[in-house]
Amino acid sequence: MCDTLAALSNATREKDVLFAKNSDRQPNEPHIMIRIPRKNYKKGSKVKLTYIEIDQAEETYAVFLLKPSWIWGCEMGCNEFGLNIGNEAVFTREKYGPASLIGMDMVRLALERCQTSDEALELMISLLARYGQGGNCGFEKPFTYHNSFLIADPHSAWVLETAGEYWAAQKVTDVRSISNGLTIGENIDRSHPGLQEHARAKGWCKAGQKFDFSRCYSDPLYTHFSGSANRCAGTLACMEMNKPDITAEDLMGVLRSHRPEVDGRQFNRATLKSVCMHGGGVIGDHTTGSYVASLRENNCMYWVTGCSTPCLSVFKPLWLIDGEPLTFNEDEENQAIEYWMQREVLHRMVIRNQIPDMEQYYQERDILQDDLVQKVNDIQGQDVSEDKLLEIMLYAVKNEQDLVERTIHSGKGIKPVIKGNPYYRYYWQRQNEKLNIL
Repeated sequence: MCDTLAALSNATREKDVLFAKNSDRQPNEPHIMIRIPRKNYKKGSKVKLTYIEIDQAEETYAVFLLKPSWIWGCEMGCNEFGLNIGNEAVFTREKYGPASLIGMDMVRLALERCQTSDEALELMISLLARYGQGGNCGFEKPFTYHNSFLIADPHSAWVLETAGEYWAAQKVTDVRSISNGLTIGENIDRSHPGLQEHARAKGWCKAGQKFDFSRCYSDPLYTHFSGSANRCAGTLACMEMNKPDITAEDLMGVLRSHRPEVDGRQFNRATLKSVCMHGGGVIGDHTTGSYVASLRENNCMYWVTGCSTPCLSVFKPLWLIDGEPLTFNEDEENQAIEYWMQREVLHRMVIRNQIPDMEQYYQERDILQDDLVQKVNDIQGQDVSEDKLLEIMLYAVKNEQDLVERTIHSGKGIKPVIKGNPYYRYYWQRQNEKLNIL
């Protein structure tokens, strides 16, 4: 379960393209930040994806991936040209195929091989036609689904939604949000050549009825219980309300948001319908990573948490320059997991009510977050040296690390007590035992 949103330059205050995503996964699954440089390969080389092996490109572009630690692909990420892609689980009437491409593999392949949203759309369509999609994407328990994608670059964006081998695509005009349900209805810009005929042959679209991709191909039961309608409506409404002055801070707020009946109680009850998703229910996942991108030609920057639970976390500024202190190399996976795990200790201590003064923590977190936003805003539109960017990032890393360590230390020795209904308490007790970090 996830949410991805984008606002084009005609909807934003700084006239940049904004892209944001929460990755909602099983709560014990580390969500890591990996940076891979541009590479060259011998002609005829192969690359092993999560489940299958395919032909490797002779050149792959430099990428930044935010990914489940065990999967080859990524939930969201970008490349050196400012291309950004995020994927969503969607539930359709089409049967799930055998292990082949998964949506996260498609995201990484497009980031490694494409420069623009148009190129990425073409590649992903061709990958789907050649290899199909399928395979378990669950960490501790099986979870299989089809995929939708939001694809953005500094100038344009597309939504691509799939149902097995079938697909529909829609060009973004100002703001767009996708979640765990098909959202493209009657207004389709491009589609699989057999899309409508297949739906009518299956009886999903009656003769004479205007074709609606979402209505015809959605699995209504699974889509309903995903909570996607509530989350998608909420993210879109927020962007509509703020355009044409949408900022990166607005999107951080969206990624941290909860439904009113949950806000303030999110650490003692599950919340499937909130954008900041909290586990603990029979259905639903937990937000394990969050990301906001500000895209301009030759001048992209990013805000990352590097951890779960954005309502608890600090979004730290990231420029993809040499020596930046926030991401890890592909051979540093253990260090990347350790980074995520340390912040997960803080999250689990909050659930266990071991932090003596949460108000103080939030106050310090907000002061630091505002400080970081101000530092970034102060250099907007300026020709800033890489040394200055490194200074800001190092400041963010040091102060966030100090806050995390100091808060964890303040709770040492406090007896853990998980509050909430019996199932919620049992759920988090089991998750904590399996993660074994406390």
